[in-house]
Amino acid sequence: MVCLGNICRSPLGEGILREKIKKTKVEITIDSAGTANYHIGEHPDKRTIENALKHNIDISTLKARQFSVEDYDNFDLIFVMDSSNYSDVISLARNNEDVRKVEMILNRVYPNANMSVPDPYFGGEQGFENVFTILNNACEIIADSLNKSK
Repeated sequence: MVCLGNICRSPLGEGILREKIKKTKVEITIDSAGTANYHIGEHPDKRTIENALKHNIDISTLKARQFSVEDYDNFDLIFVMDSSNYSDVISLARNNEDVRKVEMILNRVYPNANMSVPDPYFGGEQGFENVFTILNNACEIIADSLNKSK
């Protein structure tokens, strides 16, 4: 899961997908990162943590890191939150195999629409709840597809 700073959308996506995967017994590694280095080593935004906890998901121990080219070696799927993140991640791709791993996360819900998950950072509580709902829907589809492919 990749967003800009790795403190709002991507750690929430990581937490949601982890919870959904627990129910499937699929063995995978789930992580999140940011394209920028603004928050490296920081925990998720307090509002994101609180929102996740409202849904019984604890992401308070996660720490922000920056996406790196090594992530292409460590992950089979790389879900980005918006077109800017997509461009930034693709710019580090070494070959077509790397490019094929990168996907706008909402394409799982709305195929080929290339819709963005809105960044709730400068908004209010409803923005964080909206992002939760959006990511929850996408992660449900992702978990389902991973469970079917095992």
